[in-house]
Order: sequence, then structure tokens, then C-alpha cells
Amino acid sequence: MHHASPRPVGAERVCGRSKVFPVGLGGMLLSIEDRPDRARAVATIHAALDAGITLVDSASAYHTGAGEVGHNEILIAEALDSWQGDAARITVATKAGRVRPGDGRWLTDSSADHLLRSAAQSRDRLRRERIELFFLHAPDPRVPLEESLAALDRLVREGVAATVGVSNVTVAELDLAHEVLGDALVAVQNEFSPSATQHTAVLRRAEDLGLAFLAWRPLGTVGRTADDLTAAFAAAGEAHGASPQQAALAWLLETSPALIPIPGARRPATIRDSALAAGLRLSPATLRALDAATSSDRAPGAETTTAARGGR
Repeated sequence: MHHASPRPVGAERVCGRSKVFPVGLGGMLLSIEDRPDRARAVATIHAALDAGITLVDSASAYHTGAGEVGHNEILIAEALDSWQGDAARITVATKAGRVRPGDGRWLTDSSADHLLRSAAQSRDRLRRERIELFFLHAPDPRVPLEESLAALDRLVREGVAATVGVSNVTVAELDLAHEVLGDALVAVQNEFSPSATQHTAVLRRAEDLGLAFLAWRPLGTVGRTADDLTAAFAAAGEAHGASPQQAALAWLLETSPALIPIPGARRPATIRDSALAAGLRLSPATLRALDAATSSDRAPGAETTTAARGGR
């Protein structure tokens, strides 16, 4: 599964017009159910930035109550404003197309009107002249994908977003986005982890197209489930003086030069641990063992379809 060429430790990765730290921060856990209080949430973002992370991923749908749309974007803007470093160096990506009515559900609205309105609101909440990277959060079964993509194209033409991406897509949907958006399309964001490799074909297509691949929920079940997969990554981490989670992220970084894992965190210590994965090089023998473990763990089946997509 892995490329033979060595990975430069800690080398930045291309994400659109920016070069970013190899590991990003996913903001979702700071704003949905079981989120930390605001002080700890801001401290977690600051810890990520202090550890060298330069990509933070958000979405207008990262909230709980129906009346707090954009909670995570406001939080990130506040954290950047109070951070002692150079906030202009930080790439903030955000998304629209998923909506939360406040009862715990995740619904989809990728209509052009919603995307255009949501993007303008996100830009204002983030306190930026334009959104550096704006994603379609998910295709909507009720809306032709071409209409959603046309809205993204308009956002770039009107200067609301500098570049755009698509999330939770199949290879065919990614190809259509590339056809419609051309050079404005710079990234795709799908689930990818040691326990969820069903989007390998999307990852490879992103490589072919020169796009960044942001991997959400990149740790999967590693460290959360007492199974053979966790045991394999725990052994790999122990052999390299690292945590199982660091081993998982390092394995992902070896999987593709296009891949940027964006783990979530609720505590400063968690994201500090994740950031250290950028400097971890796994031995060839360890990579072979982990490849075997992830292959045996992989569930059979085709790509996730739009109709089958879950909450994220």
C-alpha cells in the first residue's frame, strides 16, 4: 500500500495554495455533543498551533443547538485572535452542506442557495476577507451535484472563497467536481483510517489530480477498540517510542504524499500527541506489519455511496 520513496520527516504538504504541517486539527469535537468548555477548547486550538499545526478544519454544522450554527467557526476565530503567533500563517478550511436541526441529527442541504448563503456567513464568522478553502460537506441526494458544484464555482468567482474542495464523495463524484471546477478544486475530504480504508480509490484519484486528501476520523478504532488492529498499532508505537495513535497517523502519512490527517481533540494533550506523528518514521518492517494488519481488518464492500453516508 505504501510508496517506496522515503518520507521527509516533518515536511510540509501541499493543500491548495498553502503548504501546511503534515497533521491538521479537525475542529468538530470542540463544538458537538460532549464538547469541552470554551476555555479548554481555545486552549486545545492554541496547543495545536503551538505544536506547529497550520491547518484547522471546521464546518458551519459543527454545533449542537439549532440556534448556534457556526459555533466552531466562531471558536476558531476567537482562538486565532487570542493566539500569540502569526495567525496569517494558519489555513482555515470550512464546509457547508450538512445541517443540524438541534435534535442530534445530521441532515444534508447542498442546494445552491444554502451553499452561497452559508459560505458568506462562514467568512464573516471566521473574520477573514475570504475563505481560503471551502468544501461541499456532502452531496445531497435531492440536489443534482452539478448545481452544488456550480455554487462552489460562483463562490470562487465572486471572491468569497479562494479555493474549494469536496467531501464525502466517490471517485465518480470527484471526477465530476474536477470537470466542473478545474483548478479551483484543490482538495477532497473523506474518511480514511487504519480501520476505514474504503476510500483508497478516492485517495489515489486525488493523487492523480494533484489534490490534497484530508482524512477525517483518521485514527478510526485504533486505541478505542481492544482488537488486533489496536494491538498492532500499539506494538508499532512501542517499538518506536510512540503512542498507538502516533503510529496510526505516521502510517497514514506514509500511505500517500497527498494525505493530510485531521484528527480531532478535546484536550491540549491529545492534539500535542497527534502532532508528534509528523516527526515519526516507521521502519519498513513495521510498515509491512501494519499494512498486513489493516488489510486483514478491512471490511469487504464497495465505496460508500451518497445514500449510505452517516453523520459526519
